[in-house]
Amino acid sequence: MASGGISVASLWTEVNRCGQNGDFTRALKAVTKIVQDNREDVTALHCKLVCLVQNGSFKEALNVMNTHSKLLGGDVVFEKAYCEYRLNRVESALKTIESAPEQTDKLKELYGQVLYRMERYDDCKSVYTDLIRNSQDEYEEERKTNLSAVVASMSQWEEAPLEDLGLPESTYELCYNAACALIGQGQLTEALGKLQEAEELCRVSLAEDSDVTEEDIESELAVIHSQMAYVMQLQGRTDEALQLYNQVIKLKPSDVGLLAVTANNIITINKDQNVFDSKKKVKLTNAEGVEYKLAKKQLQAIDFNKSLLAMYTNQAEQCRKLSSSLQAQNPGHPRPVLIQVAQLCREKQHSRAIELLQQFSDQHPESASGIKLTMAQLYLIQGHVTKACDVLRSIEEFKHKSGMISALVTMYSHEEDIDSAIEVFKQGIDHYQSEQSGSAAHLALVREAANFKLKHGRKKEAISDLEQLWKQNTKDIHTLAQLISAYSLVDTDKAKSLSKHLPSAETMALNVDVDELENSHGANYVRKKAAKVIGENLPKEQSQGDIKKKKKKKKGKLPKNCDLSATPDMERWLPMRERTYYRGKKKGKKKDTIGKGTQGATAGASAELDASKTASSPPTSPRPGSASGSSTAPASNVVPPRQQKPAAPGATRKKVPQKKKKGGKGGW
Repeated sequence: MASGGISVASLWTEVNRCGQNGDFTRALKAVTKIVQDNREDVTALHCKLVCLVQNGSFKEALNVMNTHSKLLGGDVVFEKAYCEYRLNRVESALKTIESAPEQTDKLKELYGQVLYRMERYDDCKSVYTDLIRNSQDEYEEERKTNLSAVVASMSQWEEAPLEDLGLPESTYELCYNAACALIGQGQLTEALGKLQEAEELCRVSLAEDSDVTEEDIESELAVIHSQMAYVMQLQGRTDEALQLYNQVIKLKPSDVGLLAVTANNIITINKDQNVFDSKKKVKLTNAEGVEYKLAKKQLQAIDFNKSLLAMYTNQAEQCRKLSSSLQAQNPGHPRPVLIQVAQLCREKQHSRAIELLQQFSDQHPESASGIKLTMAQLYLIQGHVTKACDVLRSIEEFKHKSGMISALVTMYSHEEDIDSAIEVFKQGIDHYQSEQSGSAAHLALVREAANFKLKHGRKKEAISDLEQLWKQNTKDIHTLAQLISAYSLVDTDKAKSLSKHLPSAETMALNVDVDELENSHGANYVRKKAAKVIGENLPKEQSQGDIKKKKKKKKGKLPKNCDLSATPDMERWLPMRERTYYRGKKKGKKKDTIGKGTQGATAGASAELDASKTASSPPTSPRPGSASGSSTAPASNVVPPRQQKPAAPGATRKKVPQKKKKGGKGGW
């Protein structure tokens, strides 16, 4: 009897019935009672482990196995390794599998999954190939799908050549993996076609199930659509790619890895634009469990973009923190250092940036090529051209490339250091002479060196280059002429002897009718032929057909009131404002004298009404120097100014209209 008065047999019956129905929660309760009654019952412990695993209680299952490790022994190796794998303890799972006394098929299946998670693709490929060859059951299609995923990962992350393993493409998973393998090989058009085929296969296979809704189909297609968008982005079709990415984001798939990759790719399209959207999308890359769903290179790319986004959003400290963390994780990778240098340049700390680059190039010479190019660029920004040239010449990988030689010669010419430029040409010619003598690149470099020396008056130094070119092609007249010109300054006898190789003047002459060419429709200038002269002097009277009379130019018309005797104004063609005698407009002075004179007076009134101008009206106040007494003014018929009326209606003062007040009614 078990605790509680229930028999052990009935408990086992309950466990068996619940196990067949898939009700592992009730089965766990029953088997727990059995274990409580008999702690050494191995079968009950094993059943308890299965129930815990089926319910997803992996930590509790591991605790049970560790507690009863002596009793269970090696019978639960698979269960222990599986729990460790599901808890993302892949290193522990690998050790558990390798320590198993016997490698069963299910252990090999788990071993392949662990190797794939650890990105040991070669070993994983061998495991799945062996399983497919030596097993025949209903899981063969799943094994082929996993093997195709391994091949795709090798193509994408290790850039391994694509190997044909004879895998079918009957399901949308297999077709999708084949497309990923083609992406790794750079066959984007073919990959896009495979993805479209996978989409059709997915729709057909899911449409057969009546319980699957349209939303379920779209959710299953999300990973295919995201990969299609990635291919479009690589092809430069960013608008179409962005539209597909946003469709995937709106579906909110449960796969955090898919969401993180899609959000990261949207950020790369946005770059330094639409930063607000990028800051929202970057949150999706920080979801829990993302690091277990993606490959190391995918996580690395996401971290790089996070640090770049921090730089573009002027979060200097955050950018430095992320880039330093990346450098610690990948000490030999140049990109974290370049991000730090870019941030320093944004802060105008070019000297500190150059020191950081120099330090990295000294520590990691294998990755110094790109770093030194950046150093040279920074030196050029600061105006240190010679230092930039020294850095470029120290890059052994690019030292003798045509583009590098061209850049160095251009910079040395800018600094007027012709000797150093010629030295660069010499080193390049010597390299090609030993490696690719007589090649097109070698001869082109010799030609450029000769032209450069001739351009800067170094004819003596150009002789050897010109001789080498002429020996390669003795029919090159242009090179021969240059060589003769150069020898004329050094050795005139040699120049004369070489002149014998020049073709004759008759050979070089072109059979071209000059008159016909000059009179053709395409000629800009047509030479006019003079009339033929019969005698010494032309007769005075000739017919109109012999000589055309020149038309006389008509005299220009003068203005009507033009005075030819007057000296013309030398500034007459200048605008009025630019003339020396311009004094500007007299603002505020109108023709009518409004507001002047006594109060009430009008400009149009007759002069007779002005009492001050009449002889009969004496002054109303004594003038200076007059007698101290005042006489009384005689009476007159003059109307006072306040009672005057305007003489004519046209002379009345016009009422000035008032300006409307702004702001409408009641406004200020």
